[in-house]
Parts: sequence; C-alpha cells; structure tokens
Amino acid sequence: MDLTSAEKTVLKKGESKLIGTNFIIELEDGYEAQVRPRSGLALKNKITVLNSPGTIDADYRGEVKVLLINFGEADFEINIGDRIAQIIISKYSKAKIIEVTELTETVRGSGGYGSTGLK
Repeated sequence: MDLTSAEKTVLKKGESKLIGTNFIIELEDGYEAQVRPRSGLALKNKITVLNSPGTIDADYRGEVKVLLINFGEADFEINIGDRIAQIIISKYSKAKIIEVTELTETVRGSGGYGSTGLK
C-alpha cells in the first residue's frame, strides 16, 4: 500500500529527510514491514527511500517514517497527502544458524557478482 506524507516540507537537492506519515503500526510476531520507493518519484524526480528497503520489525510500535533523499537537480516540494513510498507487510521465518567447518559444493560455488553467466 502507499504511504502518504503527514507534513508539508521541501526536500532540497542532495538532502535527505525523515518524513512522517501518521501511519501507526503494530505487527504480529513473525511479520515484518518493508518501506520501498515509489517508481514514479524515482523516475521523474530522482526521489527515493535512502535505506531501501527500510525494515520495520514486529517489536516496533509507533509511526512509520520514511527516509527520503533527493538525488535530483532541483528542490522537491512534498505536501500533506502526497504518496511518498510504499509499504509491504509479509510473514517471515527465522533461520536456524548452524556453524560448520565445510560447505556443500555447487556448480556456482563461491562465485560472486556476475558468476551466473549474466552479461
């Protein structure tokens, strides 16, 4: 769903700012929320979520705020009610971490960026 600004402000070029939304959240255990950029703001104005995706843990209580940054060449005006980000709520599983001395082998192995054959 979209998150909207609860404040009127100007995001100057090169500036980052925490923007309130008046969206208060309490998640059940086993759920998380992720705040993501809006593609139109990024494409048209070079406005994005700085810590994308911003993760909200289940033990957080309070207002969701969005850390926006202006990578554009001009100041950007934000008005109350403007859609500034998106939020996705999803279930997650906790991984069981097991310390090992060896890893199983795969074709890819420890190949990093670009090792899957994409050019």
